[in-house]
This record gives sequence, structure tokens and C-alpha cells, in this order.
Amino acid sequence: MKIHESGENYLETILILQKKLGSVRSIDIVNELDYSKPSISRAIGILKKEGYVTVESGGNIILTDKGLEKANNIYERHLLLTRFLSDVLGVGMETAAQDACRIEHVISQESFDRMKEYMEKY
Repeated sequence: MKIHESGENYLETILILQKKLGSVRSIDIVNELDYSKPSISRAIGILKKEGYVTVESGGNIILTDKGLEKANNIYERHLLLTRFLSDVLGVGMETAAQDACRIEHVISQESFDRMKEYMEKY
């Protein structure tokens, strides 16, 4: 089943918070995204059902191998797109990061791969 853009954003956020905080709880996601706790709980339930995360008895949210792979993929796209927009096209860093967040979910693999090759070359 294809994961929706919002699910990809949650996975990416969990990955980033995990790198920053070490462990992630729902309240950390609430604070990071400024969404309501019920919205986060619902999203985590869906991600859990789809096999992207597990939730420990203490409330820590853990990315499964499947979730980690997807989160890393999205995060790589985000970072590369931000760099491309900023470094190559001269877009301001804040705008580049915001635009990358939108583009990362819809860009084709072929276009992303060509962009990645370009960035590695130059």
C-alpha cells in the first residue's frame, strides 16, 4: 500500500526527532509539528497498522525497518532538494526547505535520480 504524503511527513519527523532526541514520544511530534495530540495518535495508529512503527509500552515510537527505510528515503529527498534549490538555483534557504518539503512527495524517482547525479557531479 502506498503511504500518503502526511504519513511520509510523520515518518520523516520521527526520524529527525530520533536523531535529535534519541527517543520519540507522541508529545515530541505534537511539539514539533504543532498538531493536536488526537491527530498524532490517529496517525501513529495508522503507521503502526501499516507496519512502519511500533510503540513500546512506555510510549516510545520506534521506526520499523520498513519505516526507517521510507523515512531515510524521504529525508534524503528533502536534503538534496533543499540543497539543489538553494545552491544551484539560488533560492533562499527557508524557502528552499519549505518547497523541498512539498516536492519530495511528488517528484518521480527518475527525476530525483538525475538531480542526485547532477549534484554529485557538480
